[in-house]
Formats: sequence, structure tokens, C-alpha cells
Amino acid sequence: MSTDTAFAGSIPAIYDRYLGPLLFESYAEDLATRLAALSPQTILETAAGTGIVSKAIAERVPDARLTITDLNPAMLEIAKTRVSGDHVKVETVDATSLPYRDGDFDAVACQFGVMFFPDRLAAYREVRRVLRPGGAFLFNAWCPLEDNPLAKIVHESVAAQLPDDPPGFLKRTPYGHGSADEIERDLTAAGFEDFDIERVEFPSRAPSPDYPAKGFALGSPLRMEIEQRVRDRLEDIAEAASRAVAEHYGDGPVDSTMAALVVTARN
Repeated sequence: MSTDTAFAGSIPAIYDRYLGPLLFESYAEDLATRLAALSPQTILETAAGTGIVSKAIAERVPDARLTITDLNPAMLEIAKTRVSGDHVKVETVDATSLPYRDGDFDAVACQFGVMFFPDRLAAYREVRRVLRPGGAFLFNAWCPLEDNPLAKIVHESVAAQLPDDPPGFLKRTPYGHGSADEIERDLTAAGFEDFDIERVEFPSRAPSPDYPAKGFALGSPLRMEIEQRVRDRLEDIAEAASRAVAEHYGDGPVDSTMAALVVTARN
């Protein structure tokens, strides 16, 4: 759906506040550590969002030239507050049509962005084109909802509130492309022959049940799906999702788990 990539208005700030620490910081450190081990001098980041992994990369590989890109200018405005310097460029770029020369980069990184690409095969081919020979493409993708309990609870709670036309964003897009077989097939079709796919789990912790509920219901494209159906019930549906999380984890701090595939593909 066209709304699946729409991160505008108040969504970026809510996304960053609630979902950043809950979902992305652990995987950002993991991806940046893997990238640093390769000692790249030029790095492209696609679908950078609000710059959570950008900051981790800049800290782990401080001497590299880092080009940070995303399709959504509003997300990049937050990223700019996290990373800056003479060695950093921030540009609005479509990952399926990169405006860079062949072999421009030693490494390309993408933190939970490939699931949003309308044409993943085109995006993977573009990555391979702009990588130098021997360069590496590092990215991650969420495993299905069954392996990510907080997202599953919110998805099911929202669906229960709108039973006649349940929103499917979470299952369809961010948690809809966590198949190692699918990733392997697409990378191979794009011309990558050498790659590793690893399932990685981390704790998923939040100060309260509001974080996953508001993060997903108010700070992701799920919000547009809800508003298209019942604009005046958005806050109520988010509150119901918070209560659903509390039923599983209590009213205090949330201590859950999350799982994703981490991929390293070599050019």
C-alpha cells in the first residue's frame, strides 16, 4: 500500500521517541559493530530513518565518509540532529534508484528498511552497483510477528478494534519479509553470490506499555490505516493496545524479546 512508506507529520517524532529505544538501538549497535570490523572508508546508508544506526556507525567508524539517505525528509531532519560533520552527507534518496556512481562505496548499510522497498530486487541491484568489488552490504529485517511479541500484541489489538476491516500494516510490511529463503532468493537474483543470514535476538524493553502501543499505533504508517477507517478513534485504539500489552507484561516496565535476520552480502 502507498501509505506503508509514509512517515510524515508527527509520525517521525513519535516513532523516534517510542520505537527507537524499544526496537532499534540494540540492532543499530550490532550492525555498526559488524560494519566497523570491515574498516570501510566510504559508507552509504539507505532508509536511514531518524538516524539511530547512523549515529552508531559514526561512532564506530569515525574516520569513514558517511552518506545518510532516506526517502522521507521529515525522518532525515531528526537524523541530522544525531550525526553531523565534514565527513557526513545527508540526502533525500530513493533506495531503488541511487544517484551514485558504480563502485562509489566500500559498504552499504540498511537498518530495517528493505521491508519497505516497493521493489527489493531493484534496490539490491542498485546496492551491488554502487559497491566496489569486495564491498559489503549489511542489513537487517524483522522476523515474523510470531517472533516479535510486542508487535504481535499491538497488531492483534488493533485488528480486534476494527474487525470489519482490520489494518494489516505490521504483518504485511515491517514483519512481512523475515524469510531467509526470500532474502536469499532476492540477493541471488540481484547478483550477490556470497552472503550470510543470521537470526539475532535481543531483549525489547520499555518503561511502560504505552511505548509499543503508541509507537506502532501513532508513530508508524499503521496510524494512517487506522485514521482511514475511524479517524476519531485513533487515541482510543492506541489506549486499547496499551491495555493489551499490560495484560501480558503488567502496568510497569515491559521486558520482552525481539528477533530479526541480520544479513551480510559481499560483492
